[in-house]
Amino acid sequence: MLTPAEATARVLATARPLPTETVALPHAAGRILAETLTADRDFPPFNRVAMDGIAVAHAAWAGGQTEFEIQHAQYAGAPPRPLLSPRQAVEVMTGAVLPAGTDVVVRYEDILLHDNRATVQIPPPEAPGVNIHHQAADRRAGEALLLPGTRLGPAELAVAATVGAAEMQVTRAARVAVVSTGDELVGIQETPLPHQIRRSNAYALQALFGQQGADVSLFHLPDALDELRDGLTKILGAGFDAVVLSGAVSKGRADHLPGLLRELHVREIFHEVQQRPGKPLWFGARAGGPVVFGLPGNPVSTFITACRYVRPWLRAVQQPEGAAEAAATDEAPQPAVLTANINFKPPLTHFVPVRLAVDAEGRRLATPLRVGGSGDMMGLVGATAFLELPPEPAVFAAGSAWPAWAL
Repeated sequence: MLTPAEATARVLATARPLPTETVALPHAAGRILAETLTADRDFPPFNRVAMDGIAVAHAAWAGGQTEFEIQHAQYAGAPPRPLLSPRQAVEVMTGAVLPAGTDVVVRYEDILLHDNRATVQIPPPEAPGVNIHHQAADRRAGEALLLPGTRLGPAELAVAATVGAAEMQVTRAARVAVVSTGDELVGIQETPLPHQIRRSNAYALQALFGQQGADVSLFHLPDALDELRDGLTKILGAGFDAVVLSGAVSKGRADHLPGLLRELHVREIFHEVQQRPGKPLWFGARAGGPVVFGLPGNPVSTFITACRYVRPWLRAVQQPEGAAEAAATDEAPQPAVLTANINFKPPLTHFVPVRLAVDAEGRRLATPLRVGGSGDMMGLVGATAFLELPPEPAVFAAGSAWPAWAL
């Protein structure tokens, strides 16, 4: 039986970067950048007024002058007009070009304005430059701003807009089929009979993979072998990059998927991992087709194994060439300190949902959540990570640190 690290290595060995495509900026949110965006000019492109007030010559103010006649007003977006006399001032607004001849801005809060004259109420600073955002203080023209492999969130899209990137090269979104199985499952709008439950795993997986920028389609297949075969045949041939199955991968009489996948020419790469929850995890690949993840059907098992194995695969395939190593670093778990003892005797890697917090010393603290087994989906509510505890020891003491995977 493989360890989680060995299973992860085999999963990631199948990851190949997806092709790139050009999308308009409004449609790039959540996508992975496949090109370098550079500054087309300095950031900011001019000495920018950072506070509403008056712009004056520091030398005049430091020389004892505290009353200045307002020469004119300078607004954001208006062509700059210089200060003609150091004995005067320019009324300025945030975002305006700093007028030539001035080198310090005094806030409205620190002056009295009356009859087109400003009286400064505070002593001058030791040096000019106060309340000014200097040209190129952030970035210089030609400097790389966003690199390939960057996920495009709101801040990144603002940067792209600033440099005029109306269109961008991004990796194609991974196409993922999420397939729930089982006759006990009914739709979320149906009223289940006493022996039935509503489908939930599929929606958790859809949300999880959607957070990674994947294009997710949902399917449900019954346990009947012929219907399962027909449905799975169509899904495997529909052009998906990955097929993620929930349930029917263990050793029960209705767990048809391992044998059926082999029948449908999906090569088994591994089946079962030395872990709890999620020991029956199945993984394989079809030549010229998708990879297939067979996740255990219990909600906690499904979600934890999806986070631990499917999510890294999605991140890897959506990274452009050369950026996969950075993605793997971003995905790596970070240590967190247990706040309570955990007893776990089976010689298996143990995944424990926890809530993370940071103490006054800057340590990441992991508080285990009460989970009533792998079927207790409510045990995941409020979890922000899960610890990965090794097969030994049997007692994990409060104060010890272990890898924590963010949820």
